[in-house]
Amino acid sequence: MFIPHTKAETEEMLKSIGVSSMADLFADVPEKYRFPKLNLPSGVTEMEVLSELTDYSQANEPVSELVSFLGAGAYNHYIPAVIDSLLRRSEFYTAYTPYQPEISQGTLQAVFEFQSLISNLTGMDASNASHYDGATATAEAGVMAYHHFRGKRTRIILSPAVHPQYREVLCSYLCNYENISIETGGKEKGPFENPSELIPLIDDQTALVVVQYPDFFGRIFDYKILAEKTHENGALLAVVANPTALGLIKAPGEFGADIVVGEGQPLGIPLSYGGPYLGFFATKKELVRKMSGRLVGETTDAQGRRGYVLTLTAREQHIRREKATSNICTNQGLMTLAATIYLSLLGKHGLKQIANLCYQKAHYAAQQISTVTGFEIVNKEPFFHEFVVKCPKSVEEINNDMLDNGILGGYDLGIDYPQLKNHMLVAVTEMNSKDDIDAFVELLREAGND
Repeated sequence: MFIPHTKAETEEMLKSIGVSSMADLFADVPEKYRFPKLNLPSGVTEMEVLSELTDYSQANEPVSELVSFLGAGAYNHYIPAVIDSLLRRSEFYTAYTPYQPEISQGTLQAVFEFQSLISNLTGMDASNASHYDGATATAEAGVMAYHHFRGKRTRIILSPAVHPQYREVLCSYLCNYENISIETGGKEKGPFENPSELIPLIDDQTALVVVQYPDFFGRIFDYKILAEKTHENGALLAVVANPTALGLIKAPGEFGADIVVGEGQPLGIPLSYGGPYLGFFATKKELVRKMSGRLVGETTDAQGRRGYVLTLTAREQHIRREKATSNICTNQGLMTLAATIYLSLLGKHGLKQIANLCYQKAHYAAQQISTVTGFEIVNKEPFFHEFVVKCPKSVEEINNDMLDNGILGGYDLGIDYPQLKNHMLVAVTEMNSKDDIDAFVELLREAGND
């Protein structure tokens, strides 16, 4: 409950900081912006608020009531009931801050297990306790590379097939750094260029090369040669990975990635209108001290009992202040717990089975769509569970017709890539049955005949 200060307490505080009134605290704000009239409507009762919000909620169509072929970074996967059941236990809801390990061993162990699972999944040496989402994790990869080279290398090379929103967030973090240069490939050959086209852009001023795996268009490339060329120039390679795909395809650590980041939403976390999600971040052992975010380590106490603590905290802002390489003071605790339960429940073989279902169903869908007059499968390279379809008319028009039939269509790539007008990014997961796919294809057939 909020308890306001008394008038005497307020006056005492103002006196101690050398001002005479509360208004003096806003002296640096231009007068016309200080206390604007908000013209708010009259207040309403709790009953009226509930009624109005209920009306709003009924206008929503949850994905549970639709068949979804929409992905582009957030995916409709099956979430076992045990995950929500465990997350709702009060000891997880009310977990104490890990800065005091003597009363937060459960929280710390859960994070440690998450880190271990992500390290195994990505083929890297260490993982942190998570970031807010895949976009911020990608941006932190750029920050870490910049600090790793102490600002002496100032170029970051981005594949045009990295999620466009991730690239925007990375720029939000770094574009105002002194002398930094962020260059996106695809200037000549467009967003579908082969990753090898990035190699000529890498030089001795390059700090980081960022690619996606599978990429934003669902394509799978072997980045081994790109990793070798990146390292020959002394730079680091960051891979934005789909965690579900890693159940089936080679781990980034096996082809030379220095940093692996990504969105953890597919690991037992609902779509939830865009969040909360979690961003995972894993790297090589030699880069750990420059990695941002919390790190939980396993140790033993004075009696030899196993215990968990936050480790390498000398990197963080509460110790190094402005010289910190990590200014992250939190992590997505409940979301990492969900991902940990999901991965533990499925195990290595279960995750591989889910990934294989996604792969097989997506390829069935692509094969069926390729038979529809007017529609063309653009992907020529191997792909995982997303692929690009060139349509004979606007994606928005097709998707409106789809929605009338209870189907969420694919993502309109023209939103982010003007040259890809009338191109749809279709996502297929284990949740899409053969009947769902056949119905989707039939609606595309009808759209092509209009």
